Amino acid sequence: MEQNAALIEIGTRKKSALREYVEAILVALLLAFFIREFIVQAFKIPSGSMKETLLVGDHILVSKFSYGIHVPNQIPFTSMQIFPDIHFFQGIPKRGDIIVFKYPKDQTRDFIKRVVGLPGETIEIRDQAIFINGQEQKEGPYVNHQDANFLSSLYSPRDNLPPTKIPDGHLFVMGDNRENSQDSRWWGALDINLIKGRAFIIYWSWDSEDTRLRWERLGKTLK
Repeated sequence: MEQNAALIEIGTRKKSALREYVEAILVALLLAFFIREFIVQAFKIPSGSMKETLLVGDHILVSKFSYGIHVPNQIPFTSMQIFPDIHFFQGIPKRGDIIVFKYPKDQTRDFIKRVVGLPGETIEIRDQAIFINGQEQKEGPYVNHQDANFLSSLYSPRDNLPPTKIPDGHLFVMGDNRENSQDSRWWGALDINLIKGRAFIIYWSWDSEDTRLRWERLGKTLK
């Protein structure tokens, strides 16, 4: 009897230990999901549309609560949506903020651009210069022009855009690499409800061409 009791006790301890492991894993997954959806999310830069601010191979962190609270509407760790976007305390980004958002033409993809125009403003581009409500903007050193305004682009929104009113609840966003960015010049103003967060730091950067770690970029804050 005592031996049988001991066997039962050992079996009970094994089940208890297994249950503790399962619970720990579930708690860790729930915590990871909560952090990813509400606090911070990691992204990798796949293209040069934000060069030189962001390079291909940069890994960044994005604050998910900079502009309010977003109720998750996707099946965890997938891009499948289960109901429309819901936001609470939705805030408006500042001009110059670098934001990650769902691409309006394909919401399964994430884009990253800089905020150039705010809701209700009128934006115009003349020979690559940005005008807001008729006033030329003195943009920061982050702007990267790789070539001048050619006749071929005279009638293209890349370098010349007629005065355009930005609708309420929308932003005009552009890549820092102005001649190599698909942005609001091509597909229109961005609905603020598609914003996922504000990029604020580079935590890892790998140069795949030179196969080296870019030490100088680690910990760089984004402005």
